[in-house]
Amino acid sequence: MNLPFIGWHGVITIVLYALFILGTTLYLATKGVSRKSLSSFYLANKGLGPLLLFFTLFSTQYSGNTVVGYPATAYRMGFAWWMSVPYMVMVIVGYMLFAPRLHVVSKKFGFVTPSDWFDKRFNSKAVTLIATLLMAYGLLNYLLEQLVAMGQAVAGLTAGVIPYIYGVLFLIAIMLVYEWMGGLKAVALADFINGVVIVVGVLGFLILAWVNFGSLGSATANLAQIAPSKVVVPQIESSMNWLSYYVLVGIGAAVYPHALQRIYAAESEKTLKKSLMRMAWMPFATTAVVLIIGIIGTQAFPGLDRMQSEQLVGMMANALAAKSTANYWFMMLLFSGVIAAIMSTTDSVVLSLSSLLSNDIYGKIINPKADEGQKVLWGKIAGIILVFVLLLIAWKPPATLIEIFTLKFEVLIQVAPAFLLGLYWKGLSKTGVLWGMIAGAVLAGAMTFTGVKTWHGWHGGVLGLALNLVVAVVLSFIFPDSPEEQKGAEESYAWTVKD
Repeated sequence: MNLPFIGWHGVITIVLYALFILGTTLYLATKGVSRKSLSSFYLANKGLGPLLLFFTLFSTQYSGNTVVGYPATAYRMGFAWWMSVPYMVMVIVGYMLFAPRLHVVSKKFGFVTPSDWFDKRFNSKAVTLIATLLMAYGLLNYLLEQLVAMGQAVAGLTAGVIPYIYGVLFLIAIMLVYEWMGGLKAVALADFINGVVIVVGVLGFLILAWVNFGSLGSATANLAQIAPSKVVVPQIESSMNWLSYYVLVGIGAAVYPHALQRIYAAESEKTLKKSLMRMAWMPFATTAVVLIIGIIGTQAFPGLDRMQSEQLVGMMANALAAKSTANYWFMMLLFSGVIAAIMSTTDSVVLSLSSLLSNDIYGKIINPKADEGQKVLWGKIAGIILVFVLLLIAWKPPATLIEIFTLKFEVLIQVAPAFLLGLYWKGLSKTGVLWGMIAGAVLAGAMTFTGVKTWHGWHGGVLGLALNLVVAVVLSFIFPDSPEEQKGAEESYAWTVKD
């Protein structure tokens, strides 16, 4: 990133920040957490209040890429990248379609992992297995991305003083310690600290950029002169692509396993709704802010090509840090926040993976007689092993895996009908939901691997979701569940529960 403060100052800042996170979480977030209870360890006793729930949702949704990658995209696309603001709002819309109802059901039946919903609603090992595999794939993909981003961020901020792999190992070790000791409660507290740093960092960066490089108005006028295509209304196919993104991200991000577990962990339905309503405003304080930073960057550093624009935030930080000592240390805080944002996403993914491994793989398949303490311990160990396996891949990823890495939302979104329809329609059968998920995942995967990632602006995952819904509904009418199974399903619905 060519920053003046990189090197040993970066090393010291990262170490101190990481140790502060570790010390705070160990001191405040381990009391009252039982490492022999699935609900206590993985869901913080289902007692996350409005503040912690809000920040853990926020920090999970916004990673370091929001701060570094989004301004670069805005630089290249111009105001067309405004789409990033509403599609982050659409994630909240996605939650509101099913989250309050799912929360009530999870409270009634003591759900720990998303797979518990599939068990209760469909009572089918095949449905639960396919859904678990799709969710685990999405988590593994997401975790791999975060590990690569974490290594690159550390290496950039420290100018290679801390090599890529050693930086990742250090931060992963910090994360695994507080996660091992405090579970979701520790993760939520770390997310709170990181979330505050992210918000303060991006807002402060915007103010400094506005003062030193010119206002949004002057940058827009400049763009209209040098690149008018970046300020005009997009073409129809681009608009269709926006709509596709809204569906893909809005629903896909809402059904991430670590997001679903936060729905379970809320202390009440009222708390969940309050946190989600507050989250609806955060894209305007984060995504919109970094969009403006990218637009201002077109005036500060005009004429950058694609690869150069990826360094835009670093170049702007470099120029700002050189102006004063106060700016220097603020930029240091900002980039520590970028790394912290990556950590806050990573710890959530690792914890969710651990819960899937402990409860759904070990507890239901390998050793059904295991007690909760054994499940938690096994999940921790298996999670650590999996992290280090992915670290080996992230260190030197084989070229043949590049296409596999691109599949994430496209596959994950295929579990959505099981929630969106399953929570409201007792007629959704296990046969319909099973073959719907399979059909949608196959179509999305085929489009990705053949290089046809969109069709007339629509992503493969969205087309797969449409096929998924059609197959699920049609097969549910052709192969309905038995009356006894439908009655059992109806008993698990939220409309039979009064909160």
